[in-house]
Amino acid sequence: MIEAVGLTKRYGAKTVVDDVTFSVKPGMVTGFLGPNGAGKSTTMRLIVGLDRATSGSVTVNGSRYADLKAPLREVGVLLDAKAVHTGRTAENHLLALAATHGIRRTRVDEVIALTGLESVARRRVGGFSLGMGQRLGIAAALLGDPSVLILDEPVNGLDPEGVIWVRELTRHLASQGRTVFLSSHLMSEMAQTADHIIVLGRGRVIADAPVATIEAMATGTVVHVRTPDAERFAVLLTGAGATVTHVEPELLEVTGLAAPHIGELAAHERVVLHELSPVGGSLEDAYLALTQDEVEFHAGGTAAA
Repeated sequence: MIEAVGLTKRYGAKTVVDDVTFSVKPGMVTGFLGPNGAGKSTTMRLIVGLDRATSGSVTVNGSRYADLKAPLREVGVLLDAKAVHTGRTAENHLLALAATHGIRRTRVDEVIALTGLESVARRRVGGFSLGMGQRLGIAAALLGDPSVLILDEPVNGLDPEGVIWVRELTRHLASQGRTVFLSSHLMSEMAQTADHIIVLGRGRVIADAPVATIEAMATGTVVHVRTPDAERFAVLLTGAGATVTHVEPELLEVTGLAAPHIGELAAHERVVLHELSPVGGSLEDAYLALTQDEVEFHAGGTAAA
């Protein structure tokens, strides 16, 4: 388990992580989301002692990371897959890590096979593609067979097969009772992988709930309305403050009014409805709704030539 209490990190006058409290529980995959600059990577660095907190605390299995006697055996970490001696082969990199904790050679062979690196194990890391580098980083994180895994953007650079492999691997590890904490910018992948989501915005926790609960925050934002009186009803809906799009001659897509209000308006105006169905929200919809006021930099229009 990972537990953060009042975790705060300041760099001069800038507060990057602001009084953050959360728990990452074993037996599930916990996703860590937030816009660029939200403090995700800094939080992960604080967990494993690469940065020192200004105040507050964070522990892994009840201890500070710095106090763990054999960190590789307790916590597997992938924060920067490029942090490898480029002159070493993948095999030698893993053997060097294993030597620091007395991990047997057979375990090195196991993680090489598990991550699909057999064919490149004796190649220098400097010639690796981004995807192969990610696989090596995951192999290093798994080397000590840890109970806790912290993976920052583990699918970065992977092909579709690799993305699916990471999804299945992390869910399998969680099913064994391990604590799995991972970040990703791929919302569709996070929706399929994570059981629980923690969202940061400007250094603060703005959501901490199961995926289904997060997704429900966006449910009902779009409603499909099918009626033979579509033209007249569209005018009425617009007058009530909704935004209406004609999808088909008799099908309207309505935003800005919840389904019960639309149904009440139809009954009052004697409009026959053949369909009134809220469109289920996705994790991406909910994430965008949660973070719309937390993004530090917004994209503008097309730049003038």
